[in-house]
Amino acid sequence: MNTTTTNTVNTTTVVPAIGRLLLATIFIFSALGKLAAPAATIGYIQSSGMPFAPLAYAAAIAVELGGGLLLVVGYRTRIVAALMAAFSIVTALAFHHAFGDQNQLLHFLKNIAIAGGMLQVAAFGAGAYSIDARAGRTSRPAQFAA
Repeated sequence: MNTTTTNTVNTTTVVPAIGRLLLATIFIFSALGKLAAPAATIGYIQSSGMPFAPLAYAAAIAVELGGGLLLVVGYRTRIVAALMAAFSIVTALAFHHAFGDQNQLLHFLKNIAIAGGMLQVAAFGAGAYSIDARAGRTSRPAQFAA
């Protein structure tokens, strides 16, 4: 398959939009859960040893809710996805590092897998059904230096 055909398929299909929605869902629901139980969430952040728990709480909500919604609509998608990939890796390392606990290991791996999906979005863009596409921002694969 040649590159032109691959890029055309990527820019005209609804699949990238569905993928963005599915990736964003976990972040949006997580933010809503944090908003529903701020004291419990701040307590959990403090128990992990993270400093400035109220600030970390506010940052988590901003990234999860703001980033999730931006991802759904496809606005500045590459940047948002890269930031959310970094957030996923940081939270995996900060909160899910007790690998002796299978539940924590699975949460760690889930966050790493989400980061991988976000890096795919960062590399290939939002697709046709996005604000980025309407604004003329390309969905060509990004050229990252190796």
